[in-house]
Amino acid sequence: MGVGYRLQRSAGRTSLSSYRFCVRARDKLFSLLVSGAFADFGRRSVLQLPIRLSGEGRIAVGSNVFVGAGSWLQVLDDPVEDVALTIGDGTSIAGNCVLSARQSVRLGKKVLLARNVYIADHMHAFDDRARAVLEQGITRAGPVEIRDGAWLGQNVVVGPGVRIGLGAVIGANSVVLADVPDHEVAVGAPARVLGRAGEAVRVAP
Repeated sequence: MGVGYRLQRSAGRTSLSSYRFCVRARDKLFSLLVSGAFADFGRRSVLQLPIRLSGEGRIAVGSNVFVGAGSWLQVLDDPVEDVALTIGDGTSIAGNCVLSARQSVRLGKKVLLARNVYIADHMHAFDDRARAVLEQGITRAGPVEIRDGAWLGQNVVVGPGVRIGLGAVIGANSVVLADVPDHEVAVGAPARVLGRAGEAVRVAP
């Protein structure tokens, strides 16, 4: 291969390395600067820009947490000042995820969220046909817990009052409206348990 090609390859690698370093440095600096606004913010945790934050004074972030770009961490307005959204140590949130809490959303340690996961402990009210849904407030609030080591696939939705157990696996595009036991695999809309993680799982046609 010619000298021009080798120079182009070298310049490309150097440019990408510089870009990645700058992005990491930017996100780490941002995380350090805003950490004091949170109820708790552990060491070596990173919020990747751009990110949307609401009610950060009631959000507790553990150590070694990663929250990917495009995510929204939200606590709704409430006179109570207790922590409403907790993200445990070592949890990784891939990006474009929404975690929205009114009462309590708790992610345990080393939870893995793929992209576009939506978790909320409340739903929009929609009973009044004479009013727009956005004017009706929220309803059916109930605490949500995602326990240690669970994995939620891409586009998963978790509704209010749900508990997802230790090491449970939720398949992509699933809508979880009921509890999932420890180490079980659940898929579908609404999600249903198919078997235990680590075992062969058969999906009905």
